Amino acid sequence: MKLLITGASGFLGQYTVAEALRRGFQVRAVVRPTSIANLPWCNHPGLELVRIDLQKPDNLIAALQDVNLVLHIAAAIKGDFATQYANTVVATENLLKAMVASGVLRLVAISSFSVFDYLRIDSGATITEDSPIEHQPAMRDIYTQTKLMQEQIVRDFEAKNAGKVTIVRPGMIYGRSHLWNALLGVKVSDRLWIRIGTNAQIPLTYVENCAEAIIHAAETDEAIGKTLNIVDDDLPTQSVYVEQLVKMMPRSPHTITISWTLMRLLAHTIWLCNQSLLVDKIKLPHILIPARLHARFKPLRYSNTRAQQVLHWKPNYSLVTALERSCSDIDLLHVQASPISV
Repeated sequence: MKLLITGASGFLGQYTVAEALRRGFQVRAVVRPTSIANLPWCNHPGLELVRIDLQKPDNLIAALQDVNLVLHIAAAIKGDFATQYANTVVATENLLKAMVASGVLRLVAISSFSVFDYLRIDSGATITEDSPIEHQPAMRDIYTQTKLMQEQIVRDFEAKNAGKVTIVRPGMIYGRSHLWNALLGVKVSDRLWIRIGTNAQIPLTYVENCAEAIIHAAETDEAIGKTLNIVDDDLPTQSVYVEQLVKMMPRSPHTITISWTLMRLLAHTIWLCNQSLLVDKIKLPHILIPARLHARFKPLRYSNTRAQQVLHWKPNYSLVTALERSCSDIDLLHVQASPISV
């Protein structure tokens, strides 16, 4: 089976390509024309590297030649609205049009936990695939807005073209060089973070665990038509995760902690004042907008039950082992030249 994987040079994409090659797939890896793709798997005999700008439909049909399945990982995680819209929404539209033209209808699309409506979900509730989706995108950040659009485009492709679609929603993906994250607090500088909350569970997924789940989704017919949340089993609280990071990392930033209750009340009060008294004239920081604050720090629970049942998958690496691998000198992306057949 041949896979086309977009976003192959990104953080998750690199590990997904490596896992696909380990599993014996032939891989056509899509990277940006300007990308410096000097990765350990670049010379693997099962890999073909193609440089394509997904914002431009040229060459997409040729890239889909002889492809059985598309793993669509490419998306923008930063930039203004125009940048993220182009790299997430337009890129997805172009890819799906080319898939229809090429007759390639099997798609595993990578979405995000950002699409949930955290303000409407009660504290302490468990997030599942059936939890409510954000119904006021304008209250959220650009990344959430464009990921919501992307999901809708994928669902339209499924409905209108009999697409065989699996939507995979990873939680916060962590790994080497991606250990301190936005669910812990606000980065003031390389040496100082303001942490918000201590006891909320973090929906983490270690990048190698996540990549394996994605490849399982590609292999499993039962996953067609499903939406699957991907998180690890042993999800830590904010405090436990930071304690483990401090143990593993030679240099960790100093932190100042603000309680969730205090921060929630502060944000709600300031936001109401801005809305009612100032007619929304002040552009507030993200953490002072309740919908965005709740999305990052609200105390919730998370489940990977459906993913485990549908994919017959279980995360290989525990939190401690994942952090050890992330802080080691092991080449995690190395793939043997003779892959295992599947």
